[in-house]
Amino acid sequence: MLNLSFNFINSIKRSIFPFYKNKELKLIFKILQGDTPKETATARFVGGCVRKYLSGEEIDDIDIATTLTSDQVKNRFKDTNFKVLETGLKHGTLTLVSKSKKVEITTLRKDIRTDGRHALIEYTEDWKLDSERRDFTINAIYLDINGKIFDPQMGTVDLKNRNIKFIGDPQKRITEDYLRIIRFIRFKVMYDLETEQTTVDAIKQNLDGIKKISKERILSELLKILELKNFTKINENKSLSEIFCLIFPEFIYLDRLKRLHKIYDHSKLNIDILLAVLLIDEKDNHEYFSHKYNVSNKIKGNLQKFASHLKEMDKSKNFLEKNLLKNLYIHGKNHLVALNIINFTFKPKIQLAEFSTNLKSILKADIPKFHIDGDYLKKYGMQEGASLGKALKIVENEWIENNFAISQNRVKEIIDIYKI
Repeated sequence: MLNLSFNFINSIKRSIFPFYKNKELKLIFKILQGDTPKETATARFVGGCVRKYLSGEEIDDIDIATTLTSDQVKNRFKDTNFKVLETGLKHGTLTLVSKSKKVEITTLRKDIRTDGRHALIEYTEDWKLDSERRDFTINAIYLDINGKIFDPQMGTVDLKNRNIKFIGDPQKRITEDYLRIIRFIRFKVMYDLETEQTTVDAIKQNLDGIKKISKERILSELLKILELKNFTKINENKSLSEIFCLIFPEFIYLDRLKRLHKIYDHSKLNIDILLAVLLIDEKDNHEYFSHKYNVSNKIKGNLQKFASHLKEMDKSKNFLEKNLLKNLYIHGKNHLVALNIINFTFKPKIQLAEFSTNLKSILKADIPKFHIDGDYLKKYGMQEGASLGKALKIVENEWIENNFAISQNRVKEIIDIYKI
């Protein structure tokens, strides 16, 4: 009920105080407009911020399209409180940064030539031509600072009907930039699981083109897909799940999502847990994935840790039972909660009651506190240095293995061994 009330209040706020009424955004538009007559639009919001505004979603990024060149934009903001960053100058994109805002401003463009990865562009002042080079109709909706819509591709209609359509011929749009295949999956999962057969056919015919895309760009889009709360429903659409698996053959365990859906609210799900559920097996599938996409050390490390501990859990129940406090102290509650979730999705024999019992045990447990520190050891004659760290680690390990207890005499014995 509280969550519903919170969402309702936020919805009312967005309705009464739409994002485009923000003072700083108004100032940006005023500077961009300059001396140009008001009837000639020099700038409009475009892309995700417009789509999310119309859908009543939270807006996180602001993109502005403008008829001005990058040099003109830089000159207009030269003596203002906005910092101008040349984040994508070759694409005509600058980023304005203030204390509270970060806004991307891009000059209107039209494509001259594309090769599936890069496009040769030409700047234009024609808003319709700019819309024609965009990927989907729902991303080609423009909004001015007064809230007036400019919609040359009828994206508002498709957004209302939750229909994700390429602008023009899907085949042409895809061959211009093969990453659009993965972006299509993302928006279909986000808004609608129904897929037109002509689009499915165009995608399947061009899957080899994805090999031209850098692994970094592919991974970035993949993580965005996995973060969507509707992702757990991807199996409900055969065509979409089939395309997803053709692009990402490492994800051979989509069926585990059914078990995951029983126990976890995906909107709160950690991305590392989801990756573990979809990747880890006895053949080190997760290691191949990590290497192929050059994932962050954090994701790679977490997957390795999950895989290692899942093997331990296979050998013995002690990990979450007899050795619960020990593992809680070493790895923390969040890690054990995650392991319990992953383990449940892996093993159909585990009943919901067993999962719940383990979860309650983890959450209720009081993690022991280690009260001995470096100052304690120095009090008994140890000097600062590497030996102190070694001695402290040995004391802690013995304390853990001895059911979180160690005598003062034993501590002194260890100190005597490592005293300099």
